[in-house]
Amino acid sequence: MTPEQIHLVQSSFEKVVPIADDAAALFYGRLFEIAPEVRPLFKGDMADQGRKLMMTLGTVVRSLDRFDSIMPAVKALAVRHVEFGVKPRHYEPVGFALLWTLQQGLGEAFTPETSEAWAKAYGLLSKAMIAAATAPSEV
Repeated sequence: MTPEQIHLVQSSFEKVVPIADDAAALFYGRLFEIAPEVRPLFKGDMADQGRKLMMTLGTVVRSLDRFDSIMPAVKALAVRHVEFGVKPRHYEPVGFALLWTLQQGLGEAFTPETSEAWAKAYGLLSKAMIAAATAPSEV
């Protein structure tokens, strides 16, 4: 990612933070609409799940300029997702739901450049998670 793309993601996420609970609810509503097969993977309180999502997203966003530093946490998260039943094919609808949610929450501030920057950031994260989830176990 370019420094400008990182800035776009980080500055736009700051605008989402005040509406984090609403954004999370929008995200999961959209995700379950476009990928209903993932709904059974979520067993707990969705408000709590939304808070975890936004907290994790915030950590990733703040670390985009030093992404390698959070790779151990990203890999661990990917392995936990496998334990919950997440498959590589699930990452695509998550990306679509994330971009849709950002568009809804940011409105006109979600410019084509901001959308492209978020798509690149999510692509980086999802590729790293899929790679970790599908890597042979270290014995």
